[in-house]
Amino acid sequence: MTLNAVTPMQAHVGYASNAVRTDKDNEYTIFARITHMLRRAREDVPTPERLMAVHKNNDLWTILAADLSHPGNSLPDRLKADLLSLAIFSIRHGHAVMSGSATVDPLIDINMAMMRGLRQEAPA
Repeated sequence: MTLNAVTPMQAHVGYASNAVRTDKDNEYTIFARITHMLRRAREDVPTPERLMAVHKNNDLWTILAADLSHPGNSLPDRLKADLLSLAIFSIRHGHAVMSGSATVDPLIDINMAMMRGLRQEAPA
């Protein structure tokens, strides 16, 4: 059995394609994927796709709430409190969407606001 050798150029191209991603980049990507799922599942009738999108959104906000509540989280207390309020609202509203008594639009709006916030430049 022969192994295909990787040339230095191939290694460089492969490495270069894996750009350094920050935590904010990763969070943005997750919000973007879930928001895309929510947009695709906007119709009023609950469907398996809509339920899955809302479930994933609830999972995301549950994970964020746990991280925000962790003593090691270094965000300012006021920002953590505001984000925890959004998490609570998003999760509760998600349950209302899954029961058929609410629309996904507020969840999309909140996620879009989060994505805009994640893309802002950090203050100098």
